[in-house]
Amino acid sequence: MAVRRSVTLGLFLAWLANDAEEWFTMAPWTQANPDRTPPWMREPMSQEHARTAISLMGLVVLAASVRGARTGGRSPFFQSALFGFGAHGVGHLAATALHGGYTPGVATAPTVVIPYSLWAWRELGRAGVRRDDSRSWLSGVLMIPVSLAAVHGAARLITRWRKTG
Repeated sequence: MAVRRSVTLGLFLAWLANDAEEWFTMAPWTQANPDRTPPWMREPMSQEHARTAISLMGLVVLAASVRGARTGGRSPFFQSALFGFGAHGVGHLAATALHGGYTPGVATAPTVVIPYSLWAWRELGRAGVRRDDSRSWLSGVLMIPVSLAAVHGAARLITRWRKTG
């Protein structure tokens, strides 16, 4: 049995809500709190860089959502992206607790990211298509740093090219 499209395409919509928050807050927050960012992000982020990275991540999430819709939720790419998206929501909460105050994305993590992810994961199980194996979970968790590194690396190259080109 396939899952409803609200489950698969919902990934992109939930991501959109979370990243709309980050669209407006990420660059100003990193500029105001350079000492509170992870060591690999100590350089304040420009608005152009943040929005380029967010747009690139949107393409990844959209591709996962479309793949999920085309496969009735069975796609390992979709399921890994879904699991990673939920784990990233927990990461937002952990970062905020660690820093003792607001961090970009935390307002929508407990209100959109985590509830959607839990609901979608449950719906995949009800449809009998959820992959409950450590490989899926591990690939979902690994997608977080890999995709972040890729989109921020690409954003750095694109913004540098725009300035010099």
